[in-house]
This record gives sequence, C-alpha cells and structure tokens, in this order.
Amino acid sequence: MKEYGFVRVGAIVNKLVLASPIDNAKEIVKMLKKADKESVSIVTTPELALTGYTCSDLFLQDELLESSVKALSIILEETKNLDIISIIGMPLRCNNQLLNCAVVISKGNILGIVPKTYIPNYSEFYEKRWFVSSFDLKVKEVKLLDQIVPISTKLLFRDKDDKEITFAIEICEDLWSVFPPSNNHALNGASIIFNLSSSNEIVGKDSYRRNLVSMQSSKTLSAYIYANSGIMESTSDLVFGGSAFIYENGKLLKENKRFEIESNLIYTDIDVKRLINERCRNSSFASSLYDGDYKIVEVNVSDKVKSLDRTYKMYPFIPVSDKDKRFEEILEIQSSALARRIMYLNNTKCVIGMSGGLDSTLAFLVIVRAFRKLNLDTKNIIGVTMPGFGTTDRTYNNAINLVKEYRATLKEVSIKEASLLHMKDIGIDENDRSVTYENIQARERTQILMDIANMVGGIVIGTGDLSELALGWCTYNGDHMSMYSVNSSIPKTLVRHLVSYVKDNSTDKRKKILTDILDTPISPELLPPDEVGNILQKTESSIGPYVLHDFFLYHLLRYGASFKKIYFLAKLTFKDSFTDDEIKKWLKVFIKRFYTQQFKRNAMPDGVKVGTISLSPRGDLRMPSEASYNKVL
Repeated sequence: MKEYGFVRVGAIVNKLVLASPIDNAKEIVKMLKKADKESVSIVTTPELALTGYTCSDLFLQDELLESSVKALSIILEETKNLDIISIIGMPLRCNNQLLNCAVVISKGNILGIVPKTYIPNYSEFYEKRWFVSSFDLKVKEVKLLDQIVPISTKLLFRDKDDKEITFAIEICEDLWSVFPPSNNHALNGASIIFNLSSSNEIVGKDSYRRNLVSMQSSKTLSAYIYANSGIMESTSDLVFGGSAFIYENGKLLKENKRFEIESNLIYTDIDVKRLINERCRNSSFASSLYDGDYKIVEVNVSDKVKSLDRTYKMYPFIPVSDKDKRFEEILEIQSSALARRIMYLNNTKCVIGMSGGLDSTLAFLVIVRAFRKLNLDTKNIIGVTMPGFGTTDRTYNNAINLVKEYRATLKEVSIKEASLLHMKDIGIDENDRSVTYENIQARERTQILMDIANMVGGIVIGTGDLSELALGWCTYNGDHMSMYSVNSSIPKTLVRHLVSYVKDNSTDKRKKILTDILDTPISPELLPPDEVGNILQKTESSIGPYVLHDFFLYHLLRYGASFKKIYFLAKLTFKDSFTDDEIKKWLKVFIKRFYTQQFKRNAMPDGVKVGTISLSPRGDLRMPSEASYNKVL
C-alpha cells in the first residue's frame, strides 16, 4: 500500500497498573503484538504509559525510574521480531535532569527519544515539581540500555523507501501551547504527528480536546494520532477517560470508546500522498516561517497491509451530514452570484433554454431564487423551449409546465426547419446522424438564445454542469457558450440532489413536475426517439456512468491522485457495482476526454465557483490543450 501512499498507524490505550512498570510493559507487549497482527506499521501509547502519569513524588524515587528502564528492556526483547515501530511513554533521567519522554523503538533498537517541551503547572497539574522542559536539555544524545540514542524535540523519523512517510512526536501539553512543536515538525516534513497524552476528564473537555486535535491536524495538513491515558490512571481527584482518535487533515478517521477498563487499540490507514499534495498546492503552508535544524532518523516503515482499513464515498460531492443545510448554502451561493451579475447589468432579464432535463431545471430554479432575492418579477425570466429532432413529449411538457408554474415567460422556437435548411446549405443529408447532425442543433439553439437575449435586453444563462465540462460533453460554441453560467461548478451527481432538495420543499404541483424530471433519463435529445416516442439517446450509455466520472474527477482535481491510484480506489469503492474491467474502461474514457477537451474549457464563460473543484481557466485549472494522456494506466 506504500505504493499509493498509505501507511497504517494506531494508538494503544493500555490497561494501567499505577507505579508498576513491569506489569505495564507486559500489557503493552500484548497490545503491540495485537497491533502487529493487524498490520499496523507505527503505533503509540499514552504519556508515561510505563509508569502512569499520576505517580506524583514517586517519580523522584530510584525504584520507579530504574524499574521503567527495565520495563523498556522487556518490551525491546519481546517485540524484536515484530515488524512495527512503537512509541512508548516513560520518564527518563538525562544529565541530572528528569524528562517526560516518548521513546521510539523497533526490532530491539531504540531509534530516538523525544522529551516533552511544555510542562503544565496550573490547576490540577504540577509537573514542574518533577520534570524539566526540553528547553533545558543540554545534550543531544543519551546512552540507554547500552545504545547511544539521539534525544531531541527536533527528531524526524523518515521511511527509508518513501521520504513522504515521515513522523514526529509531541507530548500532551505541547499541543495546548501557543506554538505547538508540531507546527515546526510539519513544516520540516513530518506528514504524521503522534501525541502521547494524559489529559483528565471534566465536563466538556473531550469536545474541546477533539476540536484542538482536529484544528492542529488541519492547520499542519497532517495526520494526527492521539492516545490518552485510560481509566486506570484515575486516582484521588482525577478521572481519565482513555480517549484515542486519528485525524487526517482535520477529518476524524477513527476513534475509540472512552472509559474502557481493558486495553484497547485503534488503527487506520493514512493517505500520505493526499497530505503531501495538499501541502504542495497550499502556498501559505510552503511559505510559512519555521525553525529547521532537525535530525533525520531513517526507519523502516513496514508495508504489510493487504486491504485498506478505510472507505471512500461513492458520491464524494454529496455531503454526508446536514445535507439540507449544505444544499441550501449551495443554492444561495449560485443565486447570490447571479443576483450580483443581474444588479451590475441594471436588473437585466435572464434568458434560458429549457430542455426538461436536470441541468436546465436547476439553472432555472437558481434564476427564480435570484429574482426573488432582488424582488424582481419572474416574468422577466424568459424560458425558451426549442423542440428538435430528438425532443420527446415528456421533456417538452415538463419544460413548459415548469416555466408556467413559476410564472416566468414562456417562448417556443422550433429548431427543426432551421436545422434542415442549414444542413442543406452545407451539404449534409437530412438522414445523416453524425456528430455534425447533433452539433447543428446545439448551435442553432444557442444562436436563438443569444438573439432573444439581444431582443429583450437580457443575458443568456448557461446550464452546463461541472461533469460535462470535465468530459467536454458539450458542443463548442453551442451549449458550451452563454453569458453567465450557474452550474459550471456543480457535478452531475450533485445536480440531481439539488433538484430533489427543491422538490421536497415545493408545493404538490411543482413537486410532481420536478419528480418526473428527476425520473427522466439523462440525454441531450439530439437523436430521434424510438418508435413509441421514448428517449433513445442516453448519455451514460455513450460516455459512461456519471457516478464513476464524478469520482474520477474528484480524486484527480481535489487531491491530484495518479490515475493508477484512482483506479485502485474506484475498484475498492465500486466493487459491488462495477467490474474491474468496466471501471478501467470508463476511466480510460474519462482520461481521454478530460485531456483532449481542455480547449473548450479555455473558452468557457464566467460561472460561479461553488465547491473546492472548478474548471475555470481563470483560476482553478490551467493546463495545456495538447497535454499527452497516453500510457497512463
């Protein structure tokens, strides 16, 4: 899985015996072996996991400290044959100082030691009674169990095979400080941050702690693995919950259940390539000031994962939670952008071609919303139906009924006669069914809309969506062109959900019209229908399922994933819906069309940006029209 940038990380919350390092070592060994069986490559324990955090003045006793070192030797011996990197929390004497440390080990070797920097000394915390800060550390190496080991907060543990897989460590309070060490860790190349913590529970603290981790993960564009002391740490006035969670760029991937008495383990697969891509495209991250002078410790991160422990959404553009709130926001963005353009043009009229399909329906609904926002009469929305050779009664009636229901102005102009005349003029047989036959109709419709807009002093509103632009599924200087586009940042899979959202909040009559539109097959209706008048030309039969194309588009543009990785993720995600051969077939179609159709996108009109993905050549996608696409799979 390292080939695709995945590394499996984990967090252990060990069942603790306070002030008994040997017992704790045995429990930790048991959990490390469990983690190894689950193919975890890097795993951490909580802060001071070998002794317990609440040992207080026992930290000043030789017995506890010497026993901790002996416990570490047990872990080293018992895990030397495991293919895993482990991070163990323990106290450590160094140069007449006592430090709260994270010790990184693998296959019997101590790879490095990271001391805690910010030592809390307020409220229920009084660590300065025993521990010093890394700021006071005077040495860069220490001898531990006959091994000379680097000791510093500025240690980066980097995989020998893949330099992008680099991890660093901070301890508990370090995260809560104004300048967390993980800021510098990330800027110096750490894509994964581990935090060994011992944070007690009070009402509301868990939510605050999660927000803190989520924000730090997002701010540093990193994976953040947090392990907190469990319930057996509790003593006197304090209770510990043993929370553990894994975030990736601010998103929660995995968490455990708090207040468990027994030891527990969580793990998941981090997408390091995704994180590095985010950093490369974020110029603010790359330009941040940082403190360098880090020591690189080369490590062997195992690559033993056979199947991913994470899933990907079939519909990445569709929100999972608060759907209605998100759909409302999208419609507000679309309609507000259009309202601004209408205001600039002195409350101009809007002209739109109504096909009875999803795209024109959504664009029409956005225009209606913009007019309501401006308190304009919807009669100044000119809905033009332009029946052609492939128009069916179903789409024709839906287009007419929709315009009438919203009290807009309906205009009908047939394109049949003009198209036939044009075919005769340029020497195309009327029985010709080539792409020229189709494009003649699309360009005729666009000409009609532009001319009507001139007549009424209005602008033509484009209906084409993001998916069509990505695939070039539009006629150059036909439906490709408009005076303002409201759907250009809305993928096809999202168009359907937005129309459905409006339908669910509509009156019965409008709901009936929108329901039938939603049930109509997607088609440009440029080829004649079948013998009984049903749509014969179905878009997805020609270019493939939009659910796949939107998935491909999302991972290509949002995260810069290679086509090989996209294919891998698609096979995993759609294993119950499409065969591997089908996925590869449509991915090849997507690649070819995406690369060869850039010339259309270079000439696309203004259109509102709604989500993180846009194809506008003025800001979001600048690529050559002649880029090679061969041998990508």
